[in-house]
Amino acid sequence: MIDSKNKPRVGFIGLGNMGQSMAGHILQAGYPLNVYNRSRVKADELLARGAAWCDTPGALAAASDVVITIVGYPRDVEQVYLGENGILACARGALLIDMTTSSPALAVRIAEEGGKKGCRALDAPVSGGDIGARDAKLSIMVGGTQAAFDEALPILQLMGPSIVLQGGSGAGQHTKMCNQIVIASTIMGVCEGLAYGKAAGLDLPTVLKSIGGGAASGFQLNVMGQKIINGDFTPGFYVEHFIKDLGIALAEAQRMQLDLPALALARKLFEELAQQGHGRLGTQALFKHYEK
Repeated sequence: MIDSKNKPRVGFIGLGNMGQSMAGHILQAGYPLNVYNRSRVKADELLARGAAWCDTPGALAAASDVVITIVGYPRDVEQVYLGENGILACARGALLIDMTTSSPALAVRIAEEGGKKGCRALDAPVSGGDIGARDAKLSIMVGGTQAAFDEALPILQLMGPSIVLQGGSGAGQHTKMCNQIVIASTIMGVCEGLAYGKAAGLDLPTVLKSIGGGAASGFQLNVMGQKIINGDFTPGFYVEHFIKDLGIALAEAQRMQLDLPALALARKLFEELAQQGHGRLGTQALFKHYEK
């Protein structure tokens, strides 16, 4: 258990588009911070602000009371936590929080293996993209025990206002799958609506003024739709990472014998987009499919 009288030393692994901002909020709040990233250059700004560099995930885990990870793929999560000289090989009774969108089954495995080492583990994937990470407005969906959740809450609150314990280990990841399934169909609808408006000769900014305040309103339409209109396909969330998420969701749906045709179509369209060389663009780049 973390000593509530002193701020615990937090270790943060994964300093990409979102992780760098998330770690920055923790550092700004006065927590001593260890960092690790495969590309050290991404840590430079945090190091200049007082964070400490660790050469490996294991070294970071050994020197941290709380370990937070947000990496790319389930295979990366598995390697970081369960690999030789990884987090679980070196952690000393730490609170472990994986904020990667990953496999629910892997989250359960990490929690079980962590328990054998005296660690508490939470799966806590997030929604909100780079903007939510930058502005500390992420939605955080958590799986694990109530005790571990309560222990993590002061740190999680630095990254977003919506933090909900969904159930036991893996429940956070299942909830994130719900989130991604909804986004997948919604962004398809946004792209198709704007493609229709363009083909009909409408002025798309004017269209957005009307439909953005009606029943169709929401982040995907009002934020991503505006980016589409502006021709801005820079990534808040990469197409290639979204394909990963949709694959996890489809696999889980198939395991539960659940037919989700819109999800299957979305993955197909995003895979085609990646095959055309657009995997490192943002998810709003799906509009390119309709510009052919």
